[in-house]
Amino acid sequence: MDKVPMTPNGFEALGDELKNLKSVERPNIIKAIAEARAHGDLSENAEYTSARERQGFIEGRIAEIEDIIARAEVIDVAKLTGKTVKFGATVKLADEDTNHEVKYQIVGPYEADLTKGRISVTAPLGRALIGKGVGDSIEVQTPGGTKSYELVSIRFK
Repeated sequence: MDKVPMTPNGFEALGDELKNLKSVERPNIIKAIAEARAHGDLSENAEYTSARERQGFIEGRIAEIEDIIARAEVIDVAKLTGKTVKFGATVKLADEDTNHEVKYQIVGPYEADLTKGRISVTAPLGRALIGKGVGDSIEVQTPGGTKSYELVSIRFK
């Protein structure tokens, strides 16, 4: 069973989602199924079919989150230091073609969200950054072609 690296915030967010699924979503879907059953013939009852599908999704997500939590290795980023990129680091990169700067935090695969500036340690860019230092050049193969970045800064917060 492989351990999954995770920040404390990511671990907490998964715990909150699990709690919501078990205490809010699961009871709601059970009520919806009971109400749909009360309408009679289940073979032609779209509400019942829809509620059962939703129940399957909720139960599957609960099992998935419980598995992730069981395998989680929570790493407190605030205690990390160093001059090279590792899990938890927040990096600032400059596109070598346009000088446009972007900032990312290297996180676990289950908490990655590009819109929030969090990339997975297992993503191509995340893998390319690990072990690099300020001033290093990083080349990453993207769907649009090869991109080159310069590592401008590394922070652990």
